[in-house]
Amino acid sequence: MASAREIKRRMKSIKNIMQVTMALEAVSASRVRKATAQVLASRAYAKLAMEVLANVARSNQSGTPLHPLLAARENVGTVTVLLITSDRGLAGAYNANIARVARRFAHDIGKPVRWVAVGRKGRDVILRSRENLIAEFTGVPAQLSVNWVRPIARVLTEDYLSEKTDEVYIAYTDFINTITQKPRIQRLLPLLPGDAGKLGGADYMKVIEAPEHGPADYIYEPSETGILEEIVPKFTELVIFQSILESVASEHSARMVAMRNASESAKGLVGELQLYYNKARQAAITGEILDIVGGVEALKDR
Repeated sequence: MASAREIKRRMKSIKNIMQVTMALEAVSASRVRKATAQVLASRAYAKLAMEVLANVARSNQSGTPLHPLLAARENVGTVTVLLITSDRGLAGAYNANIARVARRFAHDIGKPVRWVAVGRKGRDVILRSRENLIAEFTGVPAQLSVNWVRPIARVLTEDYLSEKTDEVYIAYTDFINTITQKPRIQRLLPLLPGDAGKLGGADYMKVIEAPEHGPADYIYEPSETGILEEIVPKFTELVIFQSILESVASEHSARMVAMRNASESAKGLVGELQLYYNKARQAAITGEILDIVGGVEALKDR
């Protein structure tokens, strides 16, 4: 058994770590409320926007795609994956889960994959694996805006329009609630709701469902082409924006839960060490008493 001094020193270090985890839990609890409010507020708009896009795509009777970003390609040669992770760790298995799912997806499709990373953790995973990383974006702001997302969308759409890639997917973490977050893969380009490609049945794929009712009849002013040239790229930015919001809310929730579990584990460990400390201290005191008694008995015999 370790000495009482060593046990006391270990208890002190664990208590210091527990103070850090409790502080991080409090910070994450504050941030998760803001992130949750933001992601819930934008979901309704994102859903209705994709319904509009689905109606536009289904109302096309000519067979010719209304916009290049809506044109699916028969022979898919190269795939681009946008991997969304966090810049910092201490979030439990949040980063490991989405990185594992994204890499499994890249393996399953069996095609060359180009990576775009949002977050330092995902970037590090791609670099360690010696994958083809074409762009990285770090430092996601606390108050995310579409302006911050626009460069990401530009990289992905330019690659797609220049035919450097034939499909674009987003790997992100879907926010369910504070306790549950699920890694998801969602197709971004071509921007066709209700179609997830050949891997639509996989458990980690998310499909943007097309509305059940018939296609709406829209009146375009000034022209159909002019409006689609404006709104389709914005819808692409919207999907990326919503995915990052979901990931940010999931990150703060995962970190809050992880820090809470760490604090509770630290409390339990301190309690166990306190018992060991008491036993060690009692053993030391008993030894000292025995030494005194032995000395007294020795003096009596003399």
